Order: sequence, then structure tokens, then C-alpha cells
Amino acid sequence: MELPSGIKPGLWGAAAGAIAMAVVGFSYLGWTTGATSEKLARDSANTAVVAALVPFCVIKAQADPNLATLTKFQAEQSSYSRSDIVMKAGWATLSGETTGSDDLARACADKLHVAKAG
Repeated sequence: MELPSGIKPGLWGAAAGAIAMAVVGFSYLGWTTGATSEKLARDSANTAVVAALVPFCVIKAQADPNLATLTKFQAEQSSYSRSDIVMKAGWATLSGETTGSDDLARACADKLHVAKAG
């Protein structure tokens, strides 16, 4: 099948334009795939939940009858160790859960450390 002489350059131009638009769209215009959008939404929701639960974690830590744990936390210099203390003390564990949230433990430890310093 023979194409008219003006069609072939038009098809090549359309293909090149489509490729160029895809590159520009994904690189500079903020286009994302469905999987990337889902990951961003999941991360955003997780951040919001942690931010909402940090005050409860702080209150739980301050109301803990075991003062030795809070004293050990306040003496600790390493942020990793502080979040580990929060996890072991159960301050980052929600009601009905068996394990705590690592993200919540880190955020709670940071908030408690800032409150101690301030």
C-alpha cells in the first residue's frame, strides 16, 4: 500500500511530538503514574495520622507511672535510642494494637525531646 507523499512526514512528526510531550509532561509538568499517585496519597495519609496521634503519645508518656523510663528517655542523646525507648514503653502503641508505629514513635520522641529542651 502506497501512502500519499505528505502523510509520512506528518506521521513521523506526530510520533516525535507525542514522545516529546510525554518527556516534558513527566519531567516538568508533574505528570505521575497511578502507582506513584497511590504511594504519594498513602504517604500523605500516614503523615496526617502520625501528626494527629503525636499529642496522645506525649500525654501517654507524661502520664506513665514508671518514671525511670521517662528519666532514661530524657538522658538519652541518640534519636534512634529515644524512639526505641518510646516503642518499648508502649507510648506509640494504640489501643487494641499489639505493636507500635515506628513513624509515630519517631515523631513522639522528637516532640518529647523538644519539650524537654524547651
